[in-house]
Amino acid sequence: MQSQVTSAAWTAVVPLKPLARAKSRLGASVGDAALPDLALAFAQDTVGAVLACPAVRGVVVVTDDPLAAAALSALGARTVPDAPAAGLNAALAHGEAVARAADPGTALAALNADLPALRPRELLDVLEWASRFPRAFLPDAAEIGTTLLSAMPGARLLPAFGGLSRARHRASGAVEIGLSGVESVRQDVDTGEDLVAARKLGVGRHTAALLAAPCGPGRPGGGGRGLNAPSNAP
Repeated sequence: MQSQVTSAAWTAVVPLKPLARAKSRLGASVGDAALPDLALAFAQDTVGAVLACPAVRGVVVVTDDPLAAAALSALGARTVPDAPAAGLNAALAHGEAVARAADPGTALAALNADLPALRPRELLDVLEWASRFPRAFLPDAAEIGTTLLSAMPGARLLPAFGGLSRARHRASGAVEIGLSGVESVRQDVDTGEDLVAARKLGVGRHTAALLAAPCGPGRPGGGGRGLNAPSNAP
């Protein structure tokens, strides 16, 4: 199954649900009022880092949220409505179709929108590894989910995100990416503990600015229950 490593030009597909419904599991740690702003900051830092990766030539964001669409378009992403409106994997399949219609020869990488500590160099390492196989995936930090799924030209993405997606992607024939030193690509944020872990890695500027605000999440008046780990982002 393994073949010679070749360079590839990648299009990333990033799904993002409406901000008012995003990141509900974080509410207990940061307060429900902070969730839309945090979800947007996570997405901005994720998309910004993806666009800074030298192997990536475009990002397609699938979202029905007008505020998120405007903010992510300003970063350089292409945004398209979630036309299927049938959940995460349908949104990813729609983004795949849009990306392949624009560039039939592109390699595809589906990524979560909640990777605020994502580093372009680590993403490049993951994509270079993934380019050896028709389809590959990277498990999340919890070792049960997936943060990235790839498909080379000619291969379908076949996304199966959500819950125990590591097992589903492996069963679908995708090869598990066996890399160390790519923690920032694996650290999605669903809970307060995840956010602490991401901050230890060093979150991007949008998330860092929001968390540092006087009434930001986890600070007095911010509505959260306290997230005291410092950010390592400049």
